[in-house]
Amino acid sequence: MAGIQPPPNMEICIYFHGKNFNITTGVITLARLAKTLMEKTMKIIRFLDDNNNVCTGCDYHGDSATLIAPDFFAKHEVLEQKATVKELLPPFNPVAILCIGLNYRMHAEETGMPIPENPVLFMKNPAAVTGPFGKIELPLSCLDPLQVDYEVELGVVIGKDAKNVSKEKALNHVYGYTCVNDVSARRWQKHGGGGQWVRGKSFDTFCPMGPELVTADEIEDTCNLELESRLNGRIMQQGSTSDMIFSVADLISRLSISTTLLTGTLILTGTPSGVGFARTPPVYLKPGDILESSIKGIGTMINPVVAENSY
Repeated sequence: MAGIQPPPNMEICIYFHGKNFNITTGVITLARLAKTLMEKTMKIIRFLDDNNNVCTGCDYHGDSATLIAPDFFAKHEVLEQKATVKELLPPFNPVAILCIGLNYRMHAEETGMPIPENPVLFMKNPAAVTGPFGKIELPLSCLDPLQVDYEVELGVVIGKDAKNVSKEKALNHVYGYTCVNDVSARRWQKHGGGGQWVRGKSFDTFCPMGPELVTADEIEDTCNLELESRLNGRIMQQGSTSDMIFSVADLISRLSISTTLLTGTLILTGTPSGVGFARTPPVYLKPGDILESSIKGIGTMINPVVAENSY
């Protein structure tokens, strides 16, 4: 591709994806320039290609993506090769999933619970993760009576280990953000876990994630993101992270007190009001439902609901 040659060692400013980037010139080819800009700001996917190879990519346009180095936490490199996208997978495999309950004021109010003074922390099994268009399987123990609920949430992905991090420096440890649904079996959560929530939150497929992992520099304000969930086309949740009790930076700082948040940790930051169990009458997921979860600027997941196969 032809080169563009401005004066050498001159700093130029390029506007890309709504942001300004300063680049020192030499001989800049258009291909090199595009690669440099993509490495600075990305929307990352994982997917199966035509040969069922698991790939990591960016610049996704529905049927193809540009490949990037699979260990993107360590090496943020665009490989300048394209591949066909056969099936979208979760954008990464979390090493741990930390979750925050009752972190939206209106959600705490709808449940009748007091506003927490400290983050309500629980965990999900990483094996609960499924893709942005994967099936949500209702366990056989959750079909009669129905009890499985939906919770659209902002997922925060830790990009470098964090311990004893100040609120002011907390976001420096964030690699990016994604959309997650904290699917929850309410009877198991409240009565089947010995007082702990983890059991009702950790069934297989109870953590749809994606469709993309958006790098942190793509999100200008984590305190003003719009979230929405729809069930069979009906809006069930519609909120904003501005209603959060503990901000993303505050959560990371508090969770890292004398505790290492490992690279690759996923933090679920709570859900807005409108969950099923707080409605009159309650609304729970049933086989045949279609659950949509979306965050503006990150994307939309569409997950069909099915009954678990009996073995």
